[in-house]
Amino acid sequence: FCCLVLQTFVVLSFLEMKKIFLSISFIIYLILLFPYSITMANEEAPYDIVHKTDIYEIRHYSDRLVVQIINRSDDNSFRKLFNYISGANNTSEEIKMTIPVTQTKKNNESFMQFYLPSKFTKETIPIPSNSDIEIATIKEGYFAVIKYSGRSSDKNFIKYSKILYQKLLEDQILV
Repeated sequence: FCCLVLQTFVVLSFLEMKKIFLSISFIIYLILLFPYSITMANEEAPYDIVHKTDIYEIRHYSDRLVVQIINRSDDNSFRKLFNYISGANNTSEEIKMTIPVTQTKKNNESFMQFYLPSKFTKETIPIPSNSDIEIATIKEGYFAVIKYSGRSSDKNFIKYSKILYQKLLEDQILV
């Protein structure tokens, strides 16, 4: 049983499970579980679990649409994204909360992301009123995921990034 990793084009052997190559553009992919997220959420981005431990999962996601913002320690990224789905957009449309809410690093910048419901496309999604918020597509790929609850602080992001990275190294999964 083999799969092809998008972007790096490396064939994976899941029979051996000795090496899994993850997309370089998303080294760490963390799910933030806020106490109210699950009760408010109507939809979750579909994925397949290809490997699971008690600490993390390796998931395969198809392309998905998100709204994202650069996560700076001096602002409230979650609140800004929440305002967007609460109607702070060009159509004043309220958008259902989905899970997961993610935090990721790319090009040395930390981003917070809300996944958008599957009914939207790049052409139909309301435009954010806040110019700090952008609509983006996360390309298909394999992602290492660690779950944790609590605030989306730099301290938590760094703490759980280190835990995830260490566990991947221990399991001989190349990032």
